[in-house]
Amino acid sequence: MDLNNYLELFIEESKEHIQAINDELLKLEIEPENIDFVQEIFRSAHTLKGMAASMGFDDLASLTHEMENVLDLIRQSEVRINEEIMNVIFTCVDLIDKMVDNIEQGGDGTEDVTEIVWKLQSIQNPSIISDEERMSAHHEAAITKELVIDEFQRSILQEARKLGNHVYEVFVKLDERCVMKSVRAYMVFQATEDLGEIIQTDPAVEQIEEDQFGDSFTLLLVTEHERSKIQAQLTNISEVKEVSVTEITDVEKNRDTLNETDKPIQPKEKQEVNEKKKKMGSKSIRVDIEKLDRLMNLFSEFIIDRGRLEQIARRTQMQDLIETVEHITRISSDLQGLVLNMRMVPVEQVFNRFPRMVRDLAKELNKKVQLVVEGAETELDRTVIDEIGDPLVHLLRNAIDHGLESIEERIANHKPEEGRILLKAYHSGNHVFIEVVDDGRGINRDKVLNKAIERGVITEEESYSLSDQQVYSLIFSSGFSTADKISDISGRGVGLDVVKTKIESLGGSITIDSTPGQGSAFRIQLPLSLSIIYSMLIKVAEETYAIPFNSIVEITTDADNEVYTLHGQKVIQFRGQVVPLIDLKEVFQVPQVESPKGNQPLYIVIVKKGDHTIGLVTDIVLGQQEIVLKPLGRFLHNLPGISGATILGNGEVALIIDTNQFFSEKG
Repeated sequence: MDLNNYLELFIEESKEHIQAINDELLKLEIEPENIDFVQEIFRSAHTLKGMAASMGFDDLASLTHEMENVLDLIRQSEVRINEEIMNVIFTCVDLIDKMVDNIEQGGDGTEDVTEIVWKLQSIQNPSIISDEERMSAHHEAAITKELVIDEFQRSILQEARKLGNHVYEVFVKLDERCVMKSVRAYMVFQATEDLGEIIQTDPAVEQIEEDQFGDSFTLLLVTEHERSKIQAQLTNISEVKEVSVTEITDVEKNRDTLNETDKPIQPKEKQEVNEKKKKMGSKSIRVDIEKLDRLMNLFSEFIIDRGRLEQIARRTQMQDLIETVEHITRISSDLQGLVLNMRMVPVEQVFNRFPRMVRDLAKELNKKVQLVVEGAETELDRTVIDEIGDPLVHLLRNAIDHGLESIEERIANHKPEEGRILLKAYHSGNHVFIEVVDDGRGINRDKVLNKAIERGVITEEESYSLSDQQVYSLIFSSGFSTADKISDISGRGVGLDVVKTKIESLGGSITIDSTPGQGSAFRIQLPLSLSIIYSMLIKVAEETYAIPFNSIVEITTDADNEVYTLHGQKVIQFRGQVVPLIDLKEVFQVPQVESPKGNQPLYIVIVKKGDHTIGLVTDIVLGQQEIVLKPLGRFLHNLPGISGATILGNGEVALIIDTNQFFSEKG
């Protein structure tokens, strides 16, 4: 069997289980007496171990098995959780994560696990290996509980008991130095079948035959012989290190005990919820993201052809064609919603890695931090999800390191010892907003201004006219930092220019609010999707451009608004606000064309970024249209004021205007 076919699925599911373990460990650290969390961690570790063993990643399987043994002792109340044990388990999970990453990169997942295994074993047995029988007992307990029998097998066992036969669980451990374990296991099987009938094995027979198990396995045996004979016959096989035979006297009771490992007792309501989740889960399939990208590209081409058909229908005025195109438009709109929804994934996929990061960072900085996550179910396009993780890491690390005060400083300022960081996502119109809010010291306005003047970002004269928002935005300048000393974590401002650049490359924006002594809020605005967008088509002379709808406030004309000059800048008075005008003909250097109808009023498209508004002057507004965003390619990657291009229904290429570039850094 070619296991490579299952490698991608193994990696995906392993990462899910690692994330689940991390999530539950964080909960367990807060409520160490809550066994439900231990049960969830044990279940994920148990599944992960089985998958690793099946795929032949022995180091990963053995390490997970040792962690599983510790978890088993915890849930059996034989070991009490303390900070040292939590740190060992966290370290173990980090190492497992590293091994899975190595496998994903094409490696074999091998790591030096000697030290961490020793720590895990010392938790299981404080006298560390000196009491081999005790270690063997724990090992046996962990192994034998993995056997789960179905209804058919149970009926066989019940019938066997009625006929006076014995039912045994046989645990066999091979010598660690055994070279051909599967061959030795086959000899054990042969000897066991001479004594009776094997009903069940763990791992499965196929895995044992293919050498996909550790050093031990368990058999469920029905026989007329006494346990001493079984023990003696199997122990005589070369390289069999240990044989443990346990009789099962009550099949029903034993079945419940065995199932307890994988199915902890739950309230009736919780069981019903889980059953519903299972039913829902069975209707889901995994789809490669590349296939979804291909589907989106094909649909994008269809949208372009649909636009062309609409133009042909309007030109020819053929009623049948018009009706057919209208029907195609309705169907394609539904199809578009479906295609886009298939690409939408909850931001939870990004958010769920942050609690662990915050926990580790807080310990490193000796701070108490509570991370509150809201709106994790909010959905974003997969393309955006893949890109937004790093900017959020920057913002969270800055919030912890520089935003939140030390415990002593918070106490002195009559604040709770524990700092609070809110990570929140929510929908608003065609945008998703993500906020990172801390209750720390806030941004020092004067400190930012002085540093900006010192570094030549602004002049002292310019600093007098800047609003608080404009001052705070200065920390996004390249290499800007107000930190008194540079740490390994970061000072607020380090890397924030990268954050801004990344977010704007996604068609988004970022703003800051801050109150000294109370905290800061970073607000990211992102488009729902980057592939198909609604836009307003405009004409500048003979050139057609598209302006994304999400930045447009309103459209007016110079006939409805008096245009006057202020400090050499053309402006209009619009809704009680002075709005500067930008002539697109001048910006894009479009050749002037004489209008046959004489002087026509110019259209002004009012666009907004944050709290700032400007007016884009154009000749004609053609109307709104759904367009497919196409990249310009590597030869035209840095056109001022342009973010991409689209193909219109008539085959014409229209450039897409990036309105954000018309706003100056200082507003």
